[in-house]
Amino acid sequence: MKTSPREFVDRLSQSRIFQDYERAFNEAAGLPLSITPQQNWGLPHHEKAFENPFCYLMAKKSQACAACLEVQQKLAEDGRESPVTTTCFAGLCDTVVPLRVGDEVLGFLQTGQVALTAPSDEQFDDMTRQLIKWGVEVDLTDLREAYFNSRVMTAEQYQAFVRLVETFAEHLALVGNQILIHEENDENPVVRRARRIVDEHHSENLSLEKVAGMVNTSTYYFCKLFKKATGLTFTDYLGRSRVERAKELLINPNLRVSEIAFEVGFESLSQFNRTFKRIAGCSPTQYRRNRSEEEK
Repeated sequence: MKTSPREFVDRLSQSRIFQDYERAFNEAAGLPLSITPQQNWGLPHHEKAFENPFCYLMAKKSQACAACLEVQQKLAEDGRESPVTTTCFAGLCDTVVPLRVGDEVLGFLQTGQVALTAPSDEQFDDMTRQLIKWGVEVDLTDLREAYFNSRVMTAEQYQAFVRLVETFAEHLALVGNQILIHEENDENPVVRRARRIVDEHHSENLSLEKVAGMVNTSTYYFCKLFKKATGLTFTDYLGRSRVERAKELLINPNLRVSEIAFEVGFESLSQFNRTFKRIAGCSPTQYRRNRSEEEK
């Protein structure tokens, strides 16, 4: 497949069939529904319809947010073969259903933030002790109200809705095939291949000359072709791609800026800082601080 998984998910999330089904599922289940790529470093349901009020509060607290991101990572790792449900520290379930086109898993349909038993005072006390241990500052009155307003359903009810999502994933795969065929007809195959290389190997040493060779073109021809198709030089496109990945990783307060720099493919911290500031308008540290202040 030529189109990258992230591009595929972006296209599919904008399709009429997904948006119509999302609204219908929201109203029927009272649960959020999201479509995510394989490598997702964010919180898929945040600020979406029917987001759990407790999860909404937690997404604004960096320490708790990190715990939620770990749940997302586990779901992505374990959910490639079949639907997987996991439970977070607060006792809420999330489920991913693999989204396949052919034999390849390109992303997931995801729902959840649901309690399979009614929240209890004991659960609330255990959960608040954990939050205090993490250093999370939150109004306990607001937290209690949000927690006890979590959507509750039986395991049987929840599994019935998961089966609906599984069925929809099969239908959505057919739409995905149509999107891929359309994209492959529209975009120059050299540019399409180069974009996919960047998406899948952005953390590696990708020079202009190396990628031009990987797509079997001369450097001169590749430069002209890529700039015409994207409006950006290849070097700028690569830098922007890496910075966008870095923004997602900066959400996690447990990752050092230096770790993120090398994770997304920069050869030095100084190079990362320069490129990030040029593209984002501020340093990585300032970006993280601004996000943290926005979430308070």
